[in-house]
Amino acid sequence: MKNRVITISREFGSGGRTIGKQVAAELGIPCYDNELLQKIAQESGFHENYVKEAGEYAPGGFLASAFSHRNSGPNNADYLWTIQYRIISELAEKGPCVIVGRCADYILRDKADCLRVFIHADLKFRAERIVQEYGERAESPEQRLKDKDKRRAAYHRFYTDMKCGHAQNYDLTLNSGTLGIRQCVNIIKGLY
Repeated sequence: MKNRVITISREFGSGGRTIGKQVAAELGIPCYDNELLQKIAQESGFHENYVKEAGEYAPGGFLASAFSHRNSGPNNADYLWTIQYRIISELAEKGPCVIVGRCADYILRDKADCLRVFIHADLKFRAERIVQEYGERAESPEQRLKDKDKRRAAYHRFYTDMKCGHAQNYDLTLNSGTLGIRQCVNIIKGLY
């Protein structure tokens, strides 16, 4: 039997990271989020902040849609993607775990007994949450949410050719604003 792995993809501010960590803690399995960034940084030789930022931007930015960077060969982002892909695959093979973000839903689509979850919520819920949880400025958190979601979606689309957040790409989508963080944790645990 294959190992049981849960991947958590999420909209920024929806509580996906919190949900993933709680699910893992209550199931007694590892959760890889910042730990994954550390592993990628250590292996690549890049600073952890660089790895974190690179995972939020599609290589080439605006021009990537018009002129593929792949014509000029691999770049730092491609190098990091290769390392990320291998590390996530190895973690899934090693044993049960929860992996938050980093396109793990795509990477593990055929490699593990994997429950792919997407956490979302309406803009108001997420805006209030990032002000409370992350100390974001209360003036305009909505714009920060939109920018971060747009960058994550572009990165996901660039490397997976899948649209992030589309229900057909996941086994389960949960609205944390409607259900609440606790109920999302309970639902995911119930499916493990």
